[in-house]
This record gives sequence, C-alpha cells and structure tokens, in this order.
Amino acid sequence: MKNFFITTPIYYVNDLPHIGHAYTTIAADIISRWKRLSGETVFFLTGTDEHGSKIMEAAEKTGESPLEYASRISGEFKRLWTVLNISNDDYIRTTDKRHETVVQDIFEKLKKSGDIYKGVYEDWYCLNDETYYSDADLVNGNCPACGRAVQKLKEDSYFFKLSRYEKPLLEFYENNPGFLFPKNRASEIINFVKSGLQDLSVSRTRVKWGIPVPSDPAHTVYVWFDALLNYITALGYKTDGKSAPLFETFWPCDVHLVGKEIFRFHAVIWPAMLMALKIQTPKRIFAHGWWTVDGTKMSKSLGNVVDPHKMAAAYGVDAFRYFLFREVPFGADGDFSEKSLQTRFNAELANNLGNLLQRTTTILLKQLEGIIPPKKGPTNLLEKAPVILERVNSDYSELSLGGVLDEVYGLMIKTNKYIDDEAPWKLGPDGKEKLGAILYECLSVLKFLAVLLQPFMPEKSAELWRRLGETDSITQAGGGILEAIKKGNPISFKTGQTVLKGDPLFMRIVTKK
Repeated sequence: MKNFFITTPIYYVNDLPHIGHAYTTIAADIISRWKRLSGETVFFLTGTDEHGSKIMEAAEKTGESPLEYASRISGEFKRLWTVLNISNDDYIRTTDKRHETVVQDIFEKLKKSGDIYKGVYEDWYCLNDETYYSDADLVNGNCPACGRAVQKLKEDSYFFKLSRYEKPLLEFYENNPGFLFPKNRASEIINFVKSGLQDLSVSRTRVKWGIPVPSDPAHTVYVWFDALLNYITALGYKTDGKSAPLFETFWPCDVHLVGKEIFRFHAVIWPAMLMALKIQTPKRIFAHGWWTVDGTKMSKSLGNVVDPHKMAAAYGVDAFRYFLFREVPFGADGDFSEKSLQTRFNAELANNLGNLLQRTTTILLKQLEGIIPPKKGPTNLLEKAPVILERVNSDYSELSLGGVLDEVYGLMIKTNKYIDDEAPWKLGPDGKEKLGAILYECLSVLKFLAVLLQPFMPEKSAELWRRLGETDSITQAGGGILEAIKKGNPISFKTGQTVLKGDPLFMRIVTKK
C-alpha cells in the first residue's frame, strides 16, 4: 500500500474563516478521499497559525489574552471543517507544546550549524503581512502584497542564511520539474531565486507573542519560520534523530496546497530550511488562485465576503463542494457567483444526476417491483469505464479536480440521453427484458458515479449508493469496484438486489427573475 501525505496551509487566526480557507481545505479533503478509495494510506493535515503581532493586536481589541483569542478563532475553523465534512487526520496549532518545543530545538540546531546567525535588521515592515521589504520591493511606498502603509524598523535579529541555498534551490527546481505547480507559476519562483536571495530575518524583539528563542529569550521566532515547521512537527519530527514513526512513514509530503499569495514562502524558504536540516524536500507545492465575488475583490468593507456556513446552509454542503471545483479549474483565479451556483445546482445536480436516479428507480419500482434484473450482455454505457478511470486518476495526479468533474458530467449527459432515446416508460408488458437491460445500464452508471462523486459529495453519494440497494458503504466497497473496473470487469449487483424509493436527490431551486 502507498502512503500519501497532504497538507493545507495552517490558517492565520486574525479573522474568521471564509471561502478561500474552505476552498483549499475542501480540495485537500477531495484528494484525500480519492486516495483512500484507491487503497492508499492517507495522512491529511490542517491547522492554525497563532503567533505574531497581528494576533496580539486583535486580542487587545477584544479584551482577550492572545491565547484565548487564538483558541476561539481556531475553534471556528474546526467548527467549519465539521460542517463541510472535512476528513483531516490531524489538526495542528502553533501554540501546541508539541510544535513549540520542536521549533525551539530546530532554531538552536541551525544556530549551531551556522545556518542561523545574529545581526541587525533595518528595513520597511508591513504589519499586515508580518514581512520586511526593501526600498526596491515597495510599490508607491507601500507594501507590494497588500498595498498598506509600511514602517521603518531597526532591531537586533537572528538571520537564516537563505543566500547559502540559492544554487541548491535552482538545481533542485531543475531536477524536480513537478515541484512547482501549476507549471505556469514556476517561472515566478525560479526568476525570483535567480535574482539573488538575501538572508532572512527569523526573530523579533518587538513581537512578544511568539515562541521564545531558548538561548536568547529577548527574541521570539519569526512567525513564518515558526509556521512552516508545522508540516514536520505534526508528524513527530525530532532533532535528535528519534522522530516518531509517523514522520518516517509519511515524510516527504506529497502535496502542500497553498494560495498563490504564499507560494514564495513555501517554494523558496521552506525547502531551504529543510536543506539546512538535511531533511528531504516535499514532492510538490501547488498554488491555487484567488476568488473574487461577482467580479469584485472580496472585502469586509464591501460586505461581499462569502461565508461558507451560509452557502452550506442554503444549498447543502455537497452542492457547495461540487460547485467550487466545477466552476473554475483548480489552480486558476475564479469568480464566485451565487447565481451561477444556482444554475449549476439545477442543471447538473437536480436535472441530470438527481433526475437520472429518480427516473431509473421509479420505473424499476413500478415495472419490476424494484428488483435489479440480472445482467444480460455487455454494459455499453460503461464499455469505456477503464479509460474514464484512467483519465480520472491522471486528473488527480495533476490535481485537476475540475477535470474529474468533466468526466463525471460527461457520463451523466450520455446516460440521460440514452434513457431519453430508449424511452423505457413506453415499453409494454412484452418488453420487460429490454426494459431490464436499459435500466441495468443506467443503474451501473449510477453506481460508478456514486464512487466517482464520493470525494466531492460524500453525503449525497452515500444516499445515491443506499438508494441503489447497496448495504455496505462506498468507502468499504469503492476500492474493490475501482480495481475491478481497472481490470476491465463490469459493475455488478447482488442477485435480488432491490432499489429503494426516496425523495429527489436534489430539489430544484426556484430562482427569482
């Protein structure tokens, strides 16, 4: 069995979770569920980043201690992941002792190796991004990332010798072309490193809410240096060579999912830190795009921040999950429109998938007492199922989640056209054998769709599965079905298996004109 390790970024707790956080986490969940169905052993990690001056300031405004504030907001992330049916295996907080202790050990280890040294830092500082910038970096005198005002700061600091890893990083990128993903974002990182790397300030004396440097407690560890280490501290990495079995089993990470705004931290600083620690680098960093809302940038001041709780309550968790990866190619920027969600809900989920299930089971219950007929002859609709599965696996390997749904939707359209053309409801008493063959074709497709859709829509696919009369779970049986399809074996049903009557899988939304 293969092992597979996937992570989201650990989310900064300066505000409540929104659609951007949900997007990354649902993506990781979808990939994790597919890998489990495919028989792989998965470790899926998410969590929260809880140190830094922004957290201290936010806590002061609410009258809480920084830890109280961080715990409350972290709890909101956990609550949302429960609502969105996220199947993470661990949840790390940078205030966890298991994390703090190892960060301190790593800091001291890199000091001893000469990769961290003490100096004086003076440059422009953006409080919002907790990042220093040079004069050349500024845009119209402001932060190049968020556009806010910056302030000139000078302080004692420890530095990480990032410049030492300029050449090793470029060699690594060349030898591992799959590391920077999507490929259209690779040149940004490569050109940045080629332009010359400066040593990185990795401690603060002005920021008290952070992990203290053990040998120099006046300094706290820079929040990004602290946060990036979560990917190995969660697995039980130890600097003394006595790491937990989890680390030995799952490291290196297969996929770090990140937003494009933090791609550089993960694609440059993080592998350099690992090189300094003599730890194997991750296999892939995947940077996805941003969401706008109805063509406008999301902003609290505009009041257009999409609340995942509200979307899940209004349209159902599964429909929301489906829409996010059906609407926009994963990796690209996208625009969220509630009208578009409603359109896809009605056209694809209610009219196609839901209607296919309802028509097929209703006719079977009425004409054949709901008993799935024995298979007779080849299942023509699924004659290319092994090819479809091969394309789906290829899409997952490229993290093309929209590509997977394209395959699913194509199969829905093809099957609905088939049942329309065959019109089984028109067959008389003498056409029961043909009726059985038509319905068997449709039921086989529905069973295949249930497995393909399980990572995207775990609840609705489970209901579809149950309506087909299946008594075990998709997670129990899905792997065997995928393996059988891979070998060219047809989908089958138990003798005498009976479909169940039920409400429509998706109730069509009546939209206002």
